[in-house]
Amino acid sequence: MSLITEQSENKAAVRENATPAGAPLSNQAFDKAALLERGWAALPESYRIPAVAPTLDEAREYCQRLAETHYENFHVASWFLPKALRPHFHAIYAYCRISDDLGDEVGNTDEALALLEVWGEELDACYAGKARHPVFVALAETIRSCSIPKEPFADLLTAFRQDQTVTRYESMDDVLEYCRYSANPVGRLVLYACGEVSEENFRLSDATCSALQLANFWQDVREDWARGRVYLPQDQMRFYRVTEEMIEKGMPTAEFCGLMKHEVNFARELFAQGLPLIEKVHRELALDLDLFSRGGLEILNAIEKRRYDVLSARPAISKATKAALALRAVAAKLLPFMSLGKGAGRAA
Repeated sequence: MSLITEQSENKAAVRENATPAGAPLSNQAFDKAALLERGWAALPESYRIPAVAPTLDEAREYCQRLAETHYENFHVASWFLPKALRPHFHAIYAYCRISDDLGDEVGNTDEALALLEVWGEELDACYAGKARHPVFVALAETIRSCSIPKEPFADLLTAFRQDQTVTRYESMDDVLEYCRYSANPVGRLVLYACGEVSEENFRLSDATCSALQLANFWQDVREDWARGRVYLPQDQMRFYRVTEEMIEKGMPTAEFCGLMKHEVNFARELFAQGLPLIEKVHRELALDLDLFSRGGLEILNAIEKRRYDVLSARPAISKATKAALALRAVAAKLLPFMSLGKGAGRAA
């Protein structure tokens, strides 16, 4: 059964069992309403679904403001894109940002799942031409203009729901399956927005996005532990004789650092697999891909420079390295003959 058919039948079942107007809410409905209210209360007021849908201009302004105030690198990244594409990227970013916050910033599993369910219903309404939230009003135009299917948007929600219930992964295959939903859809959305859609581009983009996700995981091992999550594969932890107690107590033992070296090398290989995408897309997008790939690789370099100790302190890209990456990107934009993707690896 297709996802669309299943969703249609689920909605029909909801209508058949709907509470008549004026009737008291059931205990289940009351509980859900209470969960939603507590969940929305934990988030910025602007995230709530308005009673009246905004205009397209108002919705795009909302998404632009969200993108440019919540993501410090958005100005840099969007500068390389054609001006006409920026509203689409604002809308896509706003969808990803709020979706992520619904899952991670509420602090309660039941409330997060209730919010994500409502957000998924708003996604369905968007594709049905009934968008209400500013993000979906703006996104509807992006979806129409760029012919974007629902799947990558829905996949992201699958990942955020999974974060509420799955906190350990047995193997790297399991981690990469998670990346399929948490990271790879973002790359595919970018390709749709830029008109660079092909199965080969999707494959290369998936490698880059999974590599970026892994780089972030390995940078944030201690922080994720504090959230109750461990993304290091359990089978590899057993092989290297690494225990969760080491993470909890911040003990960068030789065994732990050996495991991290293995994970960093695996992520480097994924970046290498995705780099050919830079040569397959138009120059403006290639500049962004080059910048983000190099940024991800620099995270791995920062981990390596700390001898794979990510527990004593969070590895971070230095300001000097960030500046070098930005200057290189600007130079590449101004000098069309400058090659991209070449030499990406152990130096900016």
